[in-house]
Amino acid sequence: MTTESILAEMQACKQICIECQTTCLDTLRYCNSQGGKYIDMTMMSMMRDCAEMCMICVNMINDGSEFMGNTCSLCAQICDRTAMACEQISGDATMMFCATVCRKCAEHCNLMGLNSASYFRRSCLVTEDVLVSS
Repeated sequence: MTTESILAEMQACKQICIECQTTCLDTLRYCNSQGGKYIDMTMMSMMRDCAEMCMICVNMINDGSEFMGNTCSLCAQICDRTAMACEQISGDATMMFCATVCRKCAEHCNLMGLNSASYFRRSCLVTEDVLVSS
């Protein structure tokens, strides 16, 4: 992998993580607004965990943490499970949108987790300016 492709992958992963975090929080608010209809504490807890993990992932990528790959892999698992939980309410467009965003985030995070070794092998090519400006 080239440095440019790694940086592009990192940026794409950060962007979808931010979108997923926002979507999960918006979906939580939506569930709360539906009264008791969608209040499932397990699902709501999972959406909160997903939102939090996505932001941790963004921070790890921004910091160039050596744990970035592990964090992204865990984020992918949480996003997949959150998508499954949202898909249980298949007749609702908001829940399906959340599931779709979570699945997309899981794909990017999984790829980032798998390719993080390339990033660290080339870490001398990634400058602090690049990480901060991304």
